[in-house]
Amino acid sequence: QGGREANQVSDDYRYQDGNYEGYAPNDSYYHGGDEPAHEEDAQSDVTEGHDEDDEVYEGEYQGIPHPDDIKEKQKQRAPAVADEYRDRADLMAERMEDEEQLAHQYENIIEECGHGRFQWTLFFVLGLALMADGVEVFVVGFVLPSAEKDMCLSSSNKGMLGLIVYLGMMVGAVMLGGLADKLGRKKCLIISLAINAAFAFLSSFVQGYGFFLFCRLISGLGIGGSLPIVFAYFSEFLSREKRGEHLSWLCMFWMIGGIFASAMAWSIIPHYGWGFSMGTKYHFHSWRVFVLVCSLPCIASLVALKFMPESPRFLLEIGKHDEAWMILKQVHDTNMRAKGEPERVFTVSYIKTPKQVDEFIEIQSSTGTWYQRWLVRITTTFKQVWDNVLYCLTAQYRMNTLMLAVVWFTMALSYYGLIVWFPDMIRYLQEEAYESRVKIFDEEEVSHFTFNFTLENQIHRNGEYRNDKFIGMKFKEVRFEDSLFEECYFEDVTSSETFFENCTIISTVFYNTDLYEHIFINCRLINSTFLKEKEGCHLDFEEENDFLIYLVSFLGSLSVLPGNIISALLMDKIGRIRMIGGSMLISAVCCFFLFFGNSESAMIGWQCLFCGASIAAWNALDVITVELYPTDKRATAFGILNGLCKFGAILGNSIFASFVGITKVVPILLASSALVGGGLLALRLPETREQVLM
Repeated sequence: QGGREANQVSDDYRYQDGNYEGYAPNDSYYHGGDEPAHEEDAQSDVTEGHDEDDEVYEGEYQGIPHPDDIKEKQKQRAPAVADEYRDRADLMAERMEDEEQLAHQYENIIEECGHGRFQWTLFFVLGLALMADGVEVFVVGFVLPSAEKDMCLSSSNKGMLGLIVYLGMMVGAVMLGGLADKLGRKKCLIISLAINAAFAFLSSFVQGYGFFLFCRLISGLGIGGSLPIVFAYFSEFLSREKRGEHLSWLCMFWMIGGIFASAMAWSIIPHYGWGFSMGTKYHFHSWRVFVLVCSLPCIASLVALKFMPESPRFLLEIGKHDEAWMILKQVHDTNMRAKGEPERVFTVSYIKTPKQVDEFIEIQSSTGTWYQRWLVRITTTFKQVWDNVLYCLTAQYRMNTLMLAVVWFTMALSYYGLIVWFPDMIRYLQEEAYESRVKIFDEEEVSHFTFNFTLENQIHRNGEYRNDKFIGMKFKEVRFEDSLFEECYFEDVTSSETFFENCTIISTVFYNTDLYEHIFINCRLINSTFLKEKEGCHLDFEEENDFLIYLVSFLGSLSVLPGNIISALLMDKIGRIRMIGGSMLISAVCCFFLFFGNSESAMIGWQCLFCGASIAAWNALDVITVELYPTDKRATAFGILNGLCKFGAILGNSIFASFVGITKVVPILLASSALVGGGLLALRLPETREQVLM
């Protein structure tokens, strides 16, 4: 039905000199000249005196069709019937020919619309969505030190929380990216951002680890789907000359997202008082305020997106000619008014629409229940998405898809692996320095003394403590070995990384403490009593949250600014392929300098250098992925490749983190080898800077 409606040009019109006149001929697709004389003769006097809003077409008002329209409709009916008996391969070949004509015509139309206020408005709206993606990557890493104490997380739970966001992003990119090619860019982007905003907001309030993990998983699924849609959406409003540069400028919002997350973590999380408690069970600490604030870019983009139109290129692909024409006219008029040329007329009257091959099966109201109709809609849509996925692996696109997959994967494995490895290495260097300052007390004897101050970074061996009181104090990194506690009293004591090993504890009372059973290793407890143990975990922000980690992430995000600017300015000059290959090879060289990173400042410096060198490859990968695939497969292909990228991130995080404190050789060699292999393979990809969007 969509195909027949798209081919009926009897209702097409042309805007010229402020009036709707005549009919658009079907023999071409880009008209800006004079109208044929016979259409003037065919105009009816009956419509005179009507306002422009009430204007009706001749023939429609009188019930008398135009003679040319009768012939045109007769021509259209014949192939419409014949299509039922034609081979699908023939129909697809005809559609391919139509798409090629549309691609060149659409390029001319976008050039006529110009690049101005409309594109810049869309740029900032989609930039907020991309910023939300950048924020999502950093959120869990920043809240983990606080969340692990607030939720009593074990090491395995911490690792799962760090990886669950990437898992959600991987699924979301494939699923929502595929749906965007069937349901529309704007609609799917709104769904994606709404999912992320809702579950990110909810995750800041939930108390249990399991529910928090689930919320971050679904939140990641939502924001993961936004990335392929954003680039496909924006690229379809850009001309060939502007595409590479402005898609690269758009990538800067990912950097802004990282800076925003780092700055908010730095300014919010250390303030323990920025929260509230409801009884003894519900605690809303400052790290939850940070999670709440990080959902703001997503919410802002979601609201602004409601005022933006659907991609006209997508609408033309599904045969919605009139809607696409109106949006393109809106783009043209918005840009011309901003340039001070409101009198400029949009001269396009008819746009080529590809032949509609796929049929959407619908059960009518009289033949099925509501859930049967929805089931058919859902299954049909997902079948079409799966067909699109398989289409990316057909002979025409197989090699490009496989090569891009390797490049995306190797880039993600090395980049995300090192991004996690850098803070872990800095933390490890800090711990080494901290342990080197440990104080050791041997065979001390203390009796009738009250400890009401903090003990930190100490080891007590073979000590004897009799009739001592430990009241309102903290143990930080304290270990008691082979010591004796006799008739001592512990009250309101909190501890962190504190253990009693091979100790003898006689007639001692523990009241309102967090000295639980697991911290007494091979100890003998004789006539000792534990009363009213502390429940839950207890935060100590001065210890757990290291400002240097926020600073490292902030500088790492800021360091990509020069690379972003250079890639944007040179993307259309040196090409996408050279940009990817050169950036990945330079990044591989930067990896070898990490062998000399034996201090915190050196690691920060090499991290900034690596991030600045690698960002150009990311930008060029985004651009070439958009340009290599046709409109009805673009978001699907981008989603598949971005999903594979997140899988590489999961592997990189797991592999690189496991070597912290063991060796630097394996992470450095693995990252550099992956970058060299991916960079050399990228040079075999086809260059796309001179081609129009298919």
